[in-house]
Amino acid sequence: MTDALKRLADEGVAIWLDDLSRKRITSGNLAELIDQQHVVGVTTNPSIFQKAISGGDGYEQQLTDLAARRLTVEEAVRMITTADVRDAADILRPVYDATGGQDGRVSIEVDPRLAHDTAATVAEAKQLAWLVDRPNTFIKIPATKAGLPAITEVIGLGISVNVTLIFSLERYRAVMDAFLAGLEKAKAAGLDLSKIHSVASFFVSRVDTEIDKRIEKIGTDEAKALRGKAAVANARLAYQAYEEVFSSDRWAVLDRANANKQRPLWASTGVKDPAYKDTMYVEELVAPGTVNTMPEATLEAVADHGETRGDTVHGTYEQAQADIDALAGIGISYDEVVQVLEDEGVEKFESSWNDLLKSTEAELKRLAPSEA
Repeated sequence: MTDALKRLADEGVAIWLDDLSRKRITSGNLAELIDQQHVVGVTTNPSIFQKAISGGDGYEQQLTDLAARRLTVEEAVRMITTADVRDAADILRPVYDATGGQDGRVSIEVDPRLAHDTAATVAEAKQLAWLVDRPNTFIKIPATKAGLPAITEVIGLGISVNVTLIFSLERYRAVMDAFLAGLEKAKAAGLDLSKIHSVASFFVSRVDTEIDKRIEKIGTDEAKALRGKAAVANARLAYQAYEEVFSSDRWAVLDRANANKQRPLWASTGVKDPAYKDTMYVEELVAPGTVNTMPEATLEAVADHGETRGDTVHGTYEQAQADIDALAGIGISYDEVVQVLEDEGVEKFESSWNDLLKSTEAELKRLAPSEA
């Protein structure tokens, strides 16, 4: 079962799981995935926590204790989510040690309601790093305009960051710039750059979902010929941008100071359209030094019938650019699409966070000790 995943890992792709729950931790399932399925990292987001905690498995005792202490719902949610991240980080610690800090990582997101507030995002990132208190944590910061200076500030403090919700090539370049500026700040402060890591989460499937919807509306054969091409093309061009930035003179200075590259991470790699092969966003984005964070269904699909044909990114840039350029020819604005996706992404995470607060509040009320 694991040969396809091993081949993927051998090509330089770090396999991360896009899911976490207490049951996955306590049942030994996470340890099993690390041991048998080549999983070397875990990502979380507000949607994942909302699903895990509203599912209820394993949270009753902690919720009872939190209710007894009469914590606010925000404090309770942070106690619960950081406990899961801390435990998962401990399970992944041997991977972290074996890879010199590159993998064995668990990501936790700043409150998505702060996505447009730089100072609050920085404060929350510092608080989360302190609360989890594990060296193999990534603090997730969204790549909104307000998020960019927060990334610089947090990296400058020596905190490792997973930048999330990247959809456009222009914003991705701004993210890499923010990362390098952060490293330069850390270097000026005398911090050890070898200890600072980062990934940039470039979202994939949602790009096809939005563009394919517009293609269907146009309905011409010329438009339909572009179905299912934009997301992979966009990600491949992101890798091209990554190669440019991390072969620049600016990077060379940081490289000599033992800095680590900010790896591209392919996020949202579960296929939404049943017409497409369920492993498409894994097989078409194989390149060295990348991370692919997969929902469990995608991980299982790759293990079962994934085909690794070596590097599928290098040598594709010209075609990828042609596929993106062709969108304008049929009346689809790339800039408009990526802005819609960023706005929706922030909204979806905010909505999940609010749902998480509501369901946790209901549990705290249910379990609250009766007044004497």
